[in-house]
Amino acid sequence: MIWVWLVLLLGAGMMVFTLPIARMPALALIFGIAAVKATLVLRDYMHLRSERMLVYAIAFVPVILALGLALVLIPDIVYRH
Repeated sequence: MIWVWLVLLLGAGMMVFTLPIARMPALALIFGIAAVKATLVLRDYMHLRSERMLVYAIAFVPVILALGLALVLIPDIVYRH
């Protein structure tokens, strides 16, 4: 069933380009769909559903660092000349 959801989400991600919306909301939607797919893969195929909270705590730090690094680049993207 997870495989079916992954295929459906793949199709949804590809269909975003056919929607008449601006580029930035489309990218946000695509990244949101990718995050859902990554969560499904982590929980079911990497068996993190049965792990203890320590594994989640260890994985939480790199995610926060990656988000922080991405957010730091926003001024460079917005104010580039």
